[in-house]
Amino acid sequence: MKKLPILGIMTPRLKARLDDFANDKRGIAAVEFALIATPFFFLIFGLLEVCVLFIMSAILEHGISEAARSIRTGQMQTNGFGQVAFKTAVCAELFDLLDCGSKLRFDVKTFASFADTNNPSVLDGNGNLDDSDFQFSPGDSNDIVVVRVFYEWDLITPVLSAPLANMSGNRRLLQSTVAFRNEPFGA
Repeated sequence: MKKLPILGIMTPRLKARLDDFANDKRGIAAVEFALIATPFFFLIFGLLEVCVLFIMSAILEHGISEAARSIRTGQMQTNGFGQVAFKTAVCAELFDLLDCGSKLRFDVKTFASFADTNNPSVLDGNGNLDDSDFQFSPGDSNDIVVVRVFYEWDLITPVLSAPLANMSGNRRLLQSTVAFRNEPFGA
């Protein structure tokens, strides 16, 4: 019966096998990729999440800017259009990339001066959208109007999107605001 190597003394045959195993380079790329694949994909998906947020914010900004023009020029007021027509105008500018259902909300208020246009946060203590103070008041000729649009965006990346969430339920509130003085319209 052959004795097992003790305290680092190896048989030449065992030493040769261990040397062959240590020098074998087949599959090293697969092992290295397996070690970095998970963090790499989390980083890529997190980056895509941030990019999509920026794109959707820009689209929301464009939509509110174009739709608010009908208020600024008086078309909305003189034609008797209300909230539904304004929401339709906003949705028409969103390129069908944002859901115009229950996730899209807007607040249109008239103010006496630009200094009075301080609008507090619309998120309550639990991270939910509090739209109880929202109104639709497009104003008259030469009135100062602030139009705010809010969209509840569901975040996709589970771990990396946690710092992006500002609402409960792994959601991000996208907001766009336009402040202007209505043009002199009407009689």
